[in-house]
Order: sequence, then structure tokens, then C-alpha cells
Amino acid sequence: MRRRVLIAIVLLLAASPASAGGRLRLATTTSTENSGLLGAILPPFEKETGLKVDVISVGTGAALKIGENGDADLVLVHAPALEEAFVESGFGVNRRSVMYNDFIIVGPKSDPAGVRGKEDAAAALAAIAGKPAGFVSRGDNSGTHNKEQELWRDSGVDLVEVKKLLSPAGKEREIEYRAPEGGWYLSIGQGMSAALLMADEKEAYCLADRGTWLAMKEKLDLEVLVEGDGRLFNPYGVIAVNPERYPGINYRGAMALIAWLTSVEGQKMIGEFKIGGEPLFIPAAGK
Repeated sequence: MRRRVLIAIVLLLAASPASAGGRLRLATTTSTENSGLLGAILPPFEKETGLKVDVISVGTGAALKIGENGDADLVLVHAPALEEAFVESGFGVNRRSVMYNDFIIVGPKSDPAGVRGKEDAAAALAAIAGKPAGFVSRGDNSGTHNKEQELWRDSGVDLVEVKKLLSPAGKEREIEYRAPEGGWYLSIGQGMSAALLMADEKEAYCLADRGTWLAMKEKLDLEVLVEGDGRLFNPYGVIAVNPERYPGINYRGAMALIAWLTSVEGQKMIGEFKIGGEPLFIPAAGK
């Protein structure tokens, strides 16, 4: 099976002027980079194809915007609604499911809002707001931030319109969303690692992806307090940037990496990647 996958990748690259010794730009989420996953699974692909993968690690919203601008060859992200809009608008093609894990709500061991063990993540956020207890939000239009907004909408907490100017990868863009109001709610406009570190410092709650949490938990004095709600499901998809819109992109290289990530070999490597004996992502190609 691995031989067939490699043959397919070679055929994909054979007609590409950017193949041998070429470069491939992957815009992806901070969770895939911070967790160490990409550092584990990309080197075999690079060795066998001769392509060097340049990883651009930002939030999902920023990664998709980079793809929209034609500044990446493919994106690996985790926000299904945003991914669907990206493809429907003609910016991306050939989306494939790659893997999944879940979101969790972490917080201080003292748990001032009393959310430990709650099975309803939105109800947990309502309890945090009702206290009110400190909450750190990424506030960056990432997949995690979009999931957080969804949960706040379901919580019944009053929300206000927020406009924020972000500068991911050196390019300013304005985002708009709805969020709780009050000094207890801290929206930092940064990645998952920064949000977890601030939550730890402030003894506050935070919505996190499990992969980054597992990679960082030994450095933090936080605990997983809420997990298991079906709404916390966190799927990842990979999408090639549309070559008809941007003819200069490395489309063949993008499709070769998609083939690798969704192959038996690539899926095996994703499933076997662990920290402290715990798998960070569950393979999901073809599901």
C-alpha cells in the first residue's frame, strides 16, 4: 500500500516544474504546529518527494485568508463552516477529512464557577459568566475561537458586537464577532499557547483544543474541567488552493501532500503520534 501511495505521489509531481527540490506552502492552525504533529509527520514526506514544506502557523481564519490571497498552496484547518465557505467561494478545491480530536474547557483547580464535570459545555460557559469568573479567549477568528462563539450563542449569555484588528503574518485584517461583555472576559487576539499561558497566569478558564493542551499541560497549573459534549467535536480538513484562481501555486505539490496525509501511511503516523502515551489526533480520512 505504501509503495502505491509513493508511486501516486511521484506521478503527481513528475509534471510539476516545482517538484524536485521545490517548496510547498502550508497554511495551518497553531494546534497542528504547537502540538508537534507536523514536525513528526512532514519529514518523511519531504524526504520521499524532495519538496520542502514551509509551514505558516496561524489561526484557521488567518490560514484561510492566506489561501484566499493565493499566498499558500494548501490549508490544513479545523472550522467546517469556514472551510465550506472557502470552497464554495472558489478559493479551494478537493477538501479531504484528515483527523479529529476534541475541544475541552480547562480552568483553575479551585474551579470558582463550579463547572467541573458538567456535560453541557454551553451551560458551563453560562456558569462562568454568571459568577463571573475569568475567561481567556483567543479572539483571533481561529477554529477554536469560532467554536467558542458557537458555545456562547448557545449559553444564553448576553453578547455584544466586537470589532478587532488583527495582523496575522504581517497583514492587517478586521474581524467582527459577538462576545460577552465585562472585565472578566479577556480576548487576546493570539494563538492557543498564548491563551493557555495567560489563563494559567490569571487562574482563568479557557476553551482549548486537546492537542495543544496535551503538548503544554505539564507547564500549566490548570485542569480539564469540561469534556465529552458532542458539540466539542473538532474535525480537521485539508484543502488545496484553487489553481484556476491562482495559476502560479504549486497545485501538484499540494495534491501530493493531501495524498500523503490521507494515505494509509500518513494516517498511521497521525494515529501513532502521542504525548505521554496519549494520542493527540484520531485519523479520519474517508470518514
